[in-house]
Amino acid sequence: MSADLSLYRNIGIFAHVDAGKTTTTERILKLTGKIHKLGEVHEGESTTDFMEQEAERGITIQSAAVSCFWKGHRFNVIDTPGHVDFTVEVYRSLKVLDGGIGVFCGSGGVEPQSETNWRYANDAEVSRLIFVNKLDRIGADFIRVTEQVKKVLGANPLIMTLPIGREDTFKGVVDLLTKQAYVWDESGQPENYTVTDVPADMADDVEMYRQQLIETAVEQDDDLLMAYMEGEEPSIEDIKRCIRKGCRDLAFFPTYCGSAFKNKGMQLLLDAVVDYLPSPTEVIPQPLTDEEGNETGQHAIVSPDEPFRALAFKIMDDRFGALTFIRIYSGVLNKGDTILNSYTGKTERVGRMVEMHANDRTDLTTAQAGDIIALVGLKNNTQTGHTLCDPKSPCTLEPMVFPEPVISISVTPKDKGSVEKMGIAIGKMVAEDPTFRVETDPDSGETILKGMGELHLDIKVDILKRTYGVELVVGQPQVAYRETITREIEDSYTHKKQSGGSGQYGKIDYRIRPGEQNSGFKFTSTVVGGSVPKEFFPAIEKGFESMMSTGPLAGFPVLDVEVELFDGGFHAVDSSAIAFEIAAKGAFRQSMPKAGPQLLEPIMKVDVFTPEDHVGDVIGDLNRRRGMISGQEAGVTGVRIKGDVPLSEMFGYISTLRTMTSGRGQFSMEFSHYSPCPTNVADAVIAKEKEKKAAAAKN
Repeated sequence: MSADLSLYRNIGIFAHVDAGKTTTTERILKLTGKIHKLGEVHEGESTTDFMEQEAERGITIQSAAVSCFWKGHRFNVIDTPGHVDFTVEVYRSLKVLDGGIGVFCGSGGVEPQSETNWRYANDAEVSRLIFVNKLDRIGADFIRVTEQVKKVLGANPLIMTLPIGREDTFKGVVDLLTKQAYVWDESGQPENYTVTDVPADMADDVEMYRQQLIETAVEQDDDLLMAYMEGEEPSIEDIKRCIRKGCRDLAFFPTYCGSAFKNKGMQLLLDAVVDYLPSPTEVIPQPLTDEEGNETGQHAIVSPDEPFRALAFKIMDDRFGALTFIRIYSGVLNKGDTILNSYTGKTERVGRMVEMHANDRTDLTTAQAGDIIALVGLKNNTQTGHTLCDPKSPCTLEPMVFPEPVISISVTPKDKGSVEKMGIAIGKMVAEDPTFRVETDPDSGETILKGMGELHLDIKVDILKRTYGVELVVGQPQVAYRETITREIEDSYTHKKQSGGSGQYGKIDYRIRPGEQNSGFKFTSTVVGGSVPKEFFPAIEKGFESMMSTGPLAGFPVLDVEVELFDGGFHAVDSSAIAFEIAAKGAFRQSMPKAGPQLLEPIMKVDVFTPEDHVGDVIGDLNRRRGMISGQEAGVTGVRIKGDVPLSEMFGYISTLRTMTSGRGQFSMEFSHYSPCPTNVADAVIAKEKEKKAAAAKN
């Protein structure tokens, strides 16, 4: 029996660190009867933060999925992390959701990470509600936060409720549509509220904001707009229908307020999820792509009657084996079915399917379009972003693109016995997190872990120690430098080898020039007259491209280089693809040092929050770190300073900032772009790399 998809809501909760996402999720679970005792984040007991590291630090690291019910509707809720090092969790969750709740702090307002998450949600075209939380805190101001949403996010908040009281006198909210006040007592229980008339001192505000609400809503329907212009007020049903349409089309974002911690205002938010966020069938269907990632013009229509299609959006290892979280876009999946992974070309048999409640699970025998479930123990290396589908109608859903890591550390196990244990553990962790990479340094043989930031790698080392029992010696953080070239050169290279029997011969004449920023490696051929036969072009391209991973200055990967083959020579007997590939490799080694090689360093977009009296110190310090300040923005509780700073100068910045601002400063940073290194910095980096290689060669 297939469920009614119009009663499904797949939603995510996302926000800046500490705006109260996880607490909001806890309240939703309590109100929907999924849990009976509330767990608090600050006590390390929340339901969705079940990793030890999450409980200790009071932050969410991985997105957790929970299913619950409200007013006959099924909610699949995903609580996502707010910390910038874990944005990939937000990104991949948004990819499989139909709607979201953006949580903003009533006093902090729109903070740096809220911006990044909002941008991801815009890219994914996800409908959202806004919940302004923590209105009981000092400095909380609901209207100020909605103004920030307009100014900083360029979004249009549609105010649906107004707070009654502020800061420590905050006791409830007014629903603008029904003009009713919901007032909670001080017991902290969500069900202890009374519905009364609007407080007299708020009547004018309620009227003004209600007019704005109706005017914005009826713009979604021309007939209602005309009637409203002629003085006829639309019914609440009609207004809700318009809000639902506008919310779905991203014309505006219904905005609510409350205090999740004190359990005030949550019911209205849950009602809004039912009333305004789209069901799986109302969302623009996911495009299908071919192997190269180009759209085919077909879509995964959300319906149980279509062939089975699902996207694996998260891999998690737990005590029962690997869990693969999937969002089913179309069709039905039954226990025992055989499904195809269109990326690997291998089939999988579905053994166990479970519905997740953070780290608890319920076994299922069948699931259908719109569901978010986990498959247990898939065998054939299914990874994040892979499409699972019906073997009879193979297809690929639009894959996920993940950012490149910008920071690395070297690690070695403290004792010899842990080497194998570390290898297995890291293998599992890499499968779980696409932004976490591991490689072995060819010179020193060290294991190198790469990630999105210091906290990201810190947590990974902690997981290795606690979950897998591997104690590590950790090296200094290293920056992911890159190399490029600055001028065009024309050159020629001949590979000739004669040693009994058939020899090897390949001659190429070529130009190497700098490419456009972010263009990667580009190979073109303008050979005329067959001086190099066409069948050798792929081998020449392969030879050049294989050398891009080791630059001429210090052996860092090379970015943005164009190679043009314009002439050459071949031998009827001795020429082969391998001879031309070797010629291209030799040509790269010969010509790159002459093409003005240059070292590039990663530049981070840094967003620092500081109390007003420390602004000068913070800016001075960022300038000393070779930072370029791009702007300042005064808020109620302090100033936000934005700028671009080289990653190499940002190690350990948090402790400096805390010292400078008496513990009140905060900052976040994310990768922005690569930029040329100043000569003195480049010389020091190159010298250090050469020393490292010499030391490794000695050993």
